[in-house]
Amino acid sequence: MEIIRFEHVTKSFGDQRVLDDFSLAVNEGEILTVIGRSGCGKTTMLKMINGLEMPDSGKVYVEGEEVGSTDLTALRRRIGYVIQNKGLFPHMTVEKNITYVPVISGKKNKKENRQTALRLLELVGLDASMLDRYPSELSGGQQQRVGIARALAAETKLLLMDEPFGALDEITKRSMQKEVLNLQKKLQMTIVFITHDIREAMRLGNRVLVMEQGRIAQLDTPEMIRSHPADDFVRELTGTEEEPH
Repeated sequence: MEIIRFEHVTKSFGDQRVLDDFSLAVNEGEILTVIGRSGCGKTTMLKMINGLEMPDSGKVYVEGEEVGSTDLTALRRRIGYVIQNKGLFPHMTVEKNITYVPVISGKKNKKENRQTALRLLELVGLDASMLDRYPSELSGGQQQRVGIARALAAETKLLLMDEPFGALDEITKRSMQKEVLNLQKKLQMTIVFITHDIREAMRLGNRVLVMEQGRIAQLDTPEMIRSHPADDFVRELTGTEEEPH
């Protein structure tokens, strides 16, 4: 069953067309990784899912409802969103960062919120002692885990991730990738994951979307993209040698 659908979406910024007659369906419970050159439309596409950007033409649907014809605040509160710089509030403790969305959504019981924060910290592999610390007291990897915990606090089944591990060292990045795979398996979430790292895209994605100039260059399983790249661009991106004729 699909959870996200783009129908013939076009989007321009000034003279630059960022998405060009873009159509896509994302299935419930899959990890879709998205890769392509800078400026190919990846982040714009992601932002359209939670209504941070709107199409010039075409339609975007989430859980069967058209984005833009529904309450955007309510939509965003039920979609987890994780970005590269973690987006944590520096003046708030880890607990308050994690429970921010539940609190503004009306959940004011402090004891219950603390229990929620503890449960989510444990889920992303952090110790309970982190709860009263501030973001500046955490390592980059720990901050990124808190960012994921905060996204999960919306009790979401849909997680959008925009190059979340781009600034992390390789060891921490591998650890976080493993964490995402474990979380997805445990919670049966749908994840749309943008990356500039082809190895990361292939490692995490059930399907990989390769974008080029606002269009889909190829959308397939990692195995098919490796063995049957659609064109020279995909072949070059994946480092796949063309087979001799």
